[in-house]
Amino acid sequence: MSETQVLRIGLPTGSLQEPTFALFAKAGFTISGASRSYKPSVDDPELVIRLLRAQEISRYVEHGFLDCGLTGRDWVYNNGSDVEVLSEMTFSKTSAQPTRWVIAVPEDSPISSVRDLQGKVIATEAVELTRRFLASHGVEATIEFSWGATEVKVPDLVDAIVDVTETGSSLRANKLRILETILESSPQFIANKKAFQDPWKKGKLQRLVLLLEGAFAARDNVGLKMNLPEERLEALLAELPALRNPTVAHLAQKGWIAVETVIPEKVVREIIPALKALGAEGIIEYPLNKLVY
Repeated sequence: MSETQVLRIGLPTGSLQEPTFALFAKAGFTISGASRSYKPSVDDPELVIRLLRAQEISRYVEHGFLDCGLTGRDWVYNNGSDVEVLSEMTFSKTSAQPTRWVIAVPEDSPISSVRDLQGKVIATEAVELTRRFLASHGVEATIEFSWGATEVKVPDLVDAIVDVTETGSSLRANKLRILETILESSPQFIANKKAFQDPWKKGKLQRLVLLLEGAFAARDNVGLKMNLPEERLEALLAELPALRNPTVAHLAQKGWIAVETVIPEKVVREIIPALKALGAEGIIEYPLNKLVY
């Protein structure tokens, strides 16, 4: 197989690795050997996967060492990477909410606004992101790179931190309050611009993204099918707007129809009793692997 027929993908290690692998599996790609190597195998001979820190992926994609990759929008922005953004999917290890980069200070700090950071010392892993944000507010401060455990450095070592959070619970546990949100971030599937101009790679990328987006769209939805007296269809649609435009088919038994639809999983517990009350029978809920619109 020639090099032009292989797509080199960078996937993130750390907290995003597990949900990323789960997404790829749902899309139909099984990745194995990641616990022993940063070069795991995948059951598609046209894909070559490298595991890297999310912070580095956009740089390797921009410079052509990788054809594409999945990383956070925050690191694309922090690195100033000139890449093609093909998709954005909000998922993480703990929630389906975007992560936030925030400025945080001790609960009892006199700092109450961004302008109060003038001349202060700030610790963060996202140095460029922080520098650009402060510059947009006309604020100059000393920004120190932090390797980790950033929240424990205030107030003894620095005046404030810029850190990433999903729920804010870790910051509260360390008696910190959020001053302002700098950036919201979700995982992005990005591609090298030159690679995206190659016909074979572009086609492979588009097919891959289609499957990943289909798997992502399916994750919070389920399929629902049931049998229903035909005369109750209008009542069902009126009572349950989530079932707009279902698939309806006539059964061999006269006066009965089969109804099938896709709904958010979180509303199933309210909908199934309502369906039963409307006369539905043989109600089946089933999981989805992909939902392609």
